[in-house]
Amino acid sequence: MPDFHFIESGSDSASDTLLLFHGFTGTHQTWLPFLESWSETHHVIAMDMPGHGQTEIQDDLTMDRFTDDVAVFLNQQGIAAVKLLGYSMGGRAALSFATRYPDRVSGLLLESASPGLRTEEERLARQKQDEHLASRLETDGLVQFVDFWENIPLFDTQKNLPEPTRLSIREERLSQQATGLARSLRTMGTGQQDSCWDKLSYLDKSVVLVAGSMDHKFVGINQEMEKRLPAADLHIVAAAGHCVHVEQPRIFDKIVRRYLLHNEADILEES
Repeated sequence: MPDFHFIESGSDSASDTLLLFHGFTGTHQTWLPFLESWSETHHVIAMDMPGHGQTEIQDDLTMDRFTDDVAVFLNQQGIAAVKLLGYSMGGRAALSFATRYPDRVSGLLLESASPGLRTEEERLARQKQDEHLASRLETDGLVQFVDFWENIPLFDTQKNLPEPTRLSIREERLSQQATGLARSLRTMGTGQQDSCWDKLSYLDKSVVLVAGSMDHKFVGINQEMEKRLPAADLHIVAAAGHCVHVEQPRIFDKIVRRYLLHNEADILEES
């Protein structure tokens, strides 16, 4: 049985539940700045992903098994379907869940996410990269890994954030266990996940895609996803990199409230 650590906000009697998946090195705390806003109309659940925070991870976990565990978790909570929001790694997981359990997803928002790698060759190469990172975690320890991780090009735009915000992100990363992150890379890393590219055209749901304008790689990925999805709504947010919800939180909140939570009072100003 799955044993996810999670927090919840809002009324259990709310007609809709919003389920939140954070990214690699994050926890449920990623979403704390938004809970008051989103729980005005929804029952919100923010979970620690496997290997992160207080959710343990097994060596034999796979992305498919994770999605099965989420389905069991929803059954335990008495929830038939959710609106699902995922960031980065959490976005890959959210998309995987939506393609395997489409009847259990009533809305989907993917932030800086991808459907995985297309070819076996690409996946094998990424597995080697992720194994190198996992070994680095185990050998060098968490602090040295975080020093390295926060300086990879993907997060260059975060260096312009206010110091309290940067320190909060670092504190969240340092709250992890090196063994948990290493197992996450080996079991739920991009190289381990089957490609969802061919499944996009069959995902007959409204999907909201969000990418930062300065995250050129993921802008390209999401533009291609938009073409393949039957009903996609792509938002490219100006002056943001990979982590839109941190770099442009006000705009991200408006996108979520208007397009996922259907609060028509929110008017967007994305540029």
